[in-house]
Amino acid sequence: MAGFRQRAPERVEIAMVAHPSVTLFVDLSDGGSLVHNTPGRRDIGSTVVGLVPGDLRLGGRAAGGIECLQIRLSPVLAAAVLGASTDLSGRVVSLEDVWGRDAGRAEDRLRAAASWDERFVIAVDALDRRLSTRPPLDPEVAAAWRLMLTSRGRVRVDSLANELGWSRKRLWSRFRSQIGLTPKRAARLVRFDHAAHLLAAGNAAARVAAASGYADQAHLHREVAAFTGTTPTALAAAPWLAIDDVAWPTSFTDLTPSTSSNRQVLAT
Repeated sequence: MAGFRQRAPERVEIAMVAHPSVTLFVDLSDGGSLVHNTPGRRDIGSTVVGLVPGDLRLGGRAAGGIECLQIRLSPVLAAAVLGASTDLSGRVVSLEDVWGRDAGRAEDRLRAAASWDERFVIAVDALDRRLSTRPPLDPEVAAAWRLMLTSRGRVRVDSLANELGWSRKRLWSRFRSQIGLTPKRAARLVRFDHAAHLLAAGNAAARVAAASGYADQAHLHREVAAFTGTTPTALAAAPWLAIDDVAWPTSFTDLTPSTSSNRQVLAT
């Protein structure tokens, strides 16, 4: 999770980049609201962004500046905390629609907190309480997701099914119903995320394509276009990726997923 604050009253707008997580934006602004724009839809206030939401922009304006808490949940945790991710995949919905009346109470507690550290503690407590009342995912589905992360999206679906002792059809069905994407598309998203961070670190597209397991540079271009509607060059300069190493520290040369919780505050 990360806290973001834009003190200046001018409008803020950032194009979001697809990420292998379900993202919660909790609006803590005073006198204004976050605005999330997708084609044909405009959401105001606290929002949940599902996997692969398409063309999405985050912005807003407030007299005292924009302030929000962003929480990234792995699809496995998101399904356990928020319910089946199938309903969230490719969508942007109100936090209240997913969380119910507890969303407003959580916002009030977070807004009244004296520091970001206190807000992080409140958020973790709220997530823990929801987690304790909901059934877990199939352990095989959770294991499949972990294998995708550790392989950086380069594992084959047949290999996953064999590793889990499931048929390909059963893996496809159970994974999609609980994570929200097919195993193949989820693996593509993880691989894209690895490539995006390598591009943001300044690596040439040809080198990134080879390091990420794409057939060639043209293949990388097609995947970037599919997930972002832009080019590798434009993706490398995306401001959301530029701050990603600050908010979620990891090495761009070795992107082994971390199981630790990284909490940072970005004040601009």
